[in-house]
Order: sequence, then structure tokens, then C-alpha cells
Amino acid sequence: MTEDFKHIPVLPLEAVSALAIRPGGIYVDGTLGGGGHSALILSALGKNGRLIGIDRDTNAIAAANKRLNISQLYERNVTFETVHGNFHDLPQILHDKNIVKVDGVLLDLGVSSHQLDTPERGFSYRLPGRLDMRMNQDATLTAFDIVNTYPEEQLANILYTFGEERFSRRVAKAIVAARLQSPIETTLELSSIIEKAMPHRSKKANAPHPAMRSFMALRIAVNDELHPLDTALTNIVNCLNPGGRICVISFHSLEDRIVKTCFNRLASPCTCPRDIPYCVCGKPPLVQVITRKPILPSPEELAQNSRASSAKLRVGEKIII
Repeated sequence: MTEDFKHIPVLPLEAVSALAIRPGGIYVDGTLGGGGHSALILSALGKNGRLIGIDRDTNAIAAANKRLNISQLYERNVTFETVHGNFHDLPQILHDKNIVKVDGVLLDLGVSSHQLDTPERGFSYRLPGRLDMRMNQDATLTAFDIVNTYPEEQLANILYTFGEERFSRRVAKAIVAARLQSPIETTLELSSIIEKAMPHRSKKANAPHPAMRSFMALRIAVNDELHPLDTALTNIVNCLNPGGRICVISFHSLEDRIVKTCFNRLASPCTCPRDIPYCVCGKPPLVQVITRKPILPSPEELAQNSRASSAKLRVGEKIII
């Protein structure tokens, strides 16, 4: 699988530049993917620099190890190591490696091009494959399980909450009606059911594919991408050295809203009533928000990679107390 693992990193120069890399520092690529961002981080590291790449997908880890020239890293005395895991568990991962703090963490919250373009992974509404959508293939819950066993109301809530699908109830009803006849086993079966459930006004020529939001919602539910995100970001900030940075690339409004809200909360943690003239709660800010507005892909990048169109990069810096 590593031979054809292809993933174009989004906002690569902007994200790595925003890390403000210290040549001898310790950095984490929490969503390793094919190693595109990691390659740029490693090129910026100097003597005694260290990079830890984390991913839930073993195919991604194998591809990244193959892509990166390990022998050159040894010549420069730069350390690169990979972890099969989840960036949500970063405090434990660092503890296991006897690392107290790191100088920067990069997260790319999107699904990789390889995962989308590999039919058997079941992420794509355009390609034939069994309903799966697991980023970590050792996990047990799949999209097949959700589509074929969850109650109609729970399905509708998933589609509306995670996919912002305004026709979620119609889609959920159609799914339940179809699975009563036989299990919904493939991506194209589900895509067809969703498309038929949509009103005609949602099928305009320039509109997104009718199944896009529902597939995104199912992927988020399968991989539990949103519920622990705020906590994970807070824990990551606590793992940073003073002056260290966290850079997060998100791809839809729900993720971006969580990142923005979390950064703002850590920058202004005071819980005192607004009518009190000065702070008495004593909660110091942990983060300086570097990006008041998110960094977006350039026109040149969009011309080469249309999948970058919804990407937003936000950056926070651990305050030096």
C-alpha cells in the first residue's frame, strides 16, 4: 500500500513557517499522513533536533518512513520517530518517551487524499467500496455499523450535527427504509440512497455532491473526531515549552469553530463577572493567538490542489510567564 500512498499536504509552507522552528527543538506532527509536513519540519531542524510523527493509519506511517531519508537525518544528528496512535493521547505519548515539553505541534485535521482515493477504505461517495471510514483500521466501529444499526433519530442527529446536513431527517428516513430491505454494504449504495432522498433544488449543477455532507458526518462519527478535540488542544498546549507553538489546519466549520473557541478561551481564561473592574479569579492566559483571522491557501495552491479550498490554519503560542 505504501507504493501508491499519495497525499498533497495543505498549506505546507505556511504551516511549517508558523511553527517558528528552533533548529535544536522537539516537534510533533500529530497527523503524519504521507509525511509531507514532516519533511519540511525535518529540513528546518538542525543538530539534536527531534520530530515525532503520530498517525492512526499504519499505511500512512509506513509511507512516511519510506518517503523520508532517514540516513541523511542521522548524518545531521536529527531524530525522527513514528508512533501509531492518536494526537489526543500526546501527554501519554510524551511521557512514554521521557519528554517533558515540546517546542511545537502541527495538526492537519483533514482526511488524507490517499484515504479518500482508496476505494476499500470506504471514505468516498464517488468510488465503490465497503462502508468503512476508519482512520485507525484496528478500531471496531465502522460506517457500516452506524448506517445499518443506529436508530433513525440518532442517524439524523449525526448527519445534522456533524455534517450540517439540513435534510438530515429525510436522509435518515431513506437509509432506514433501504436497510429494511437488505443491509447497505457499499459506498455507492449509500450515496445513491442519499441522492434520491434529496429534493431537486439541492441537485443544482454547481452544488456539492448530495452525499458529501452525510459522508463527512459519518466519518466524523466513526473516528470520534470532534467530541474530544477541545480537550486535546488544551492538553497539547500544556505540553508546550514557553514560546512553543500549536498550528492547526481544519477543513470544515465545526472543526474551525472548536479550534478558534479553544484558542480564545486559553488566551482569555478569566471567569470573573464583567461588571467587576479587575480580575480576581487569578487565571492567567496560556496562549497568545497569533492568527486573529485564519491563514487560507493561496490561489496558486488552490490551482494545484482543489481539496485545499476549505482549509484554514490557526496558530497559538504558549505564553512565556
